[in-house]
Amino acid sequence: MDNNAPYRFRTIGDYHQFRGLPAPEHPLVSVINFDSIILGQEEPDRIVSSFYTIALKRHPGAWLKYGQQEYDFNEGVMLFMAPEQVFGVSGNIEEKPTGWMLLVHPDFLWNTPLSKSIKRYEYFDYAANEALFLSKKEEESIIGMLKNIQGEYHTNIDYFSHDIIIAQLELLFSYAQRFYNRQFITRRIAHNKIVERLENLLNSYFEEETYQVKGIPTVQQVADWLHVSPKYLSGLLKQITGQSTQQHIQNKLIEKAKERLSTGSMTVSEIAYELGFEHPQSFSKLFKAKTDQSPSVFRSRFN
Repeated sequence: MDNNAPYRFRTIGDYHQFRGLPAPEHPLVSVINFDSIILGQEEPDRIVSSFYTIALKRHPGAWLKYGQQEYDFNEGVMLFMAPEQVFGVSGNIEEKPTGWMLLVHPDFLWNTPLSKSIKRYEYFDYAANEALFLSKKEEESIIGMLKNIQGEYHTNIDYFSHDIIIAQLELLFSYAQRFYNRQFITRRIAHNKIVERLENLLNSYFEEETYQVKGIPTVQQVADWLHVSPKYLSGLLKQITGQSTQQHIQNKLIEKAKERLSTGSMTVSEIAYELGFEHPQSFSKLFKAKTDQSPSVFRSRFN
């Protein structure tokens, strides 16, 4: 096996065959109990698939690697992987995990509202340290939904089957969204520490005037500094502060602009260029949106 490239599953049938499972009853959707999986003699340390993978699992002695993060896999977690995302496991991979897995090919969603709305579920872009930790009651709810989906395609497929499974998927994704929002609250201490680190990082960046050399930090850069994904960071910031990552960056930028406007002799255009704006009009527009007054009016208060 080429260790330089992840092992690829192009179809749900490929995954079933690799894991020693019977051919899927439905080619585009499958619910799997890990108890039925047969581990291969040579387990890939990284895999990538062409379908959505939702897993609720425990894997004692193993570590989960998703994106650039790695963490202990002993706890029961729920993971969401979009097509073409790389997923890896290291450690004691010979021991079979427990739990459930749902595989959904994008073609199953074709010509349904979910084919577009699935993109709003940002947890498909979350990294490993942002997995969803479920309570026992929440776990039972998710397993119940998975069994409902499995039971639907186990029965005789009819005119209503596709719509019913789509409805079950929408329900499962909505509950996952609710549980993530709950996690933002219950893990508030850890998340408040992230907010504190964000403030310290941005303060240092602008106080040391690093932006004059490296430019205004992007949302991706800030997320990388904090070792979380951009969408997860914005999600928790909105929950705790009511503002996105971009708004936090802009707030620091406006603070620096106010300092320049109130104490220096630079023109508004010069300040705009120094802060990284290509056009002074863009700076003035942002400043007014944030302060309800133009840079010139703000400066006049100090003359």
